[in-house]
Amino acid sequence: MDRNMVTQITDGVKISVESTFQPGYSNADQNHYVFSYDIVIENNSEYTLQLLRRHWFIFDSNGETKEVEGEGVIGQQPVLEPGQSHRYVSGCNLKTNMGKMYGFYLMERQIDGFRFEVKIPEFHLIVPYRLN
Repeated sequence: MDRNMVTQITDGVKISVESTFQPGYSNADQNHYVFSYDIVIENNSEYTLQLLRRHWFIFDSNGETKEVEGEGVIGQQPVLEPGQSHRYVSGCNLKTNMGKMYGFYLMERQIDGFRFEVKIPEFHLIVPYRLN
């Protein structure tokens, strides 16, 4: 299985992303390529944090760009104590066999309500045969 993992740390919050092409859900004849991404959010700060919102930028290699913004991740707004992590899997579809995504989470410190953005590192969505 071809995997692509990237990580980034912002203000003590580590984001790890691993993307995988999903051939069983894709159809090249219809320009439909599906990718999943597995994300781990680790709170390495000294504060209890809550993930409030997500904001994604999705780029297709045909020049198309999508923005996705909303509350939480897959219907949840997880609270992370120091040292805790939250993992989820989601996905996206492209019209071409390669693209990329990045974005940020809006986090809130529970102690004082301070809000800040945590970067989601850029990761590539590439059908494995494109790498040969």
